[in-house]
Amino acid sequence: MYPEELIAPMRAELSNEGFEEFRTADIVAEKLGPDQKGTTFVVVNSVCGCAAGAARPGVKYALDHAKVKPDVLGTVFAGNDREAVEKFREIVLPYPPSSPAMALFKDGELVHFIERHHIEGRNAKMIGDHLVEVFEHFCAS
Repeated sequence: MYPEELIAPMRAELSNEGFEEFRTADIVAEKLGPDQKGTTFVVVNSVCGCAAGAARPGVKYALDHAKVKPDVLGTVFAGNDREAVEKFREIVLPYPPSSPAMALFKDGELVHFIERHHIEGRNAKMIGDHLVEVFEHFCAS
């Protein structure tokens, strides 16, 4: 587990953009349950360089540029929110554990998943442009 004081600025990068922290398994189960309506975008945050250099900036870029956005923005922190991350990973099976990662749910169903290997080697704008397309495709009524 990473010390909270180490990851607080990394958490803040997403919470300052309106992300709700899903810090327990119960909250993850509630927010991503099959009865949910609308769209929920979840970012598995991480201390790694690709999270800092591409994933979080890419998410911010997408939210700044998308005409249509998810109804709910949520995040779990790998290496800290252990039970919440485990529950999230259970929900997104058969995708393997990945951090950072991003998932979009629509009406309680996983409709798009971005694994670490889709983030590594790409810059924030590339990730952001992809997310804009994903949001506009799945989040439009």
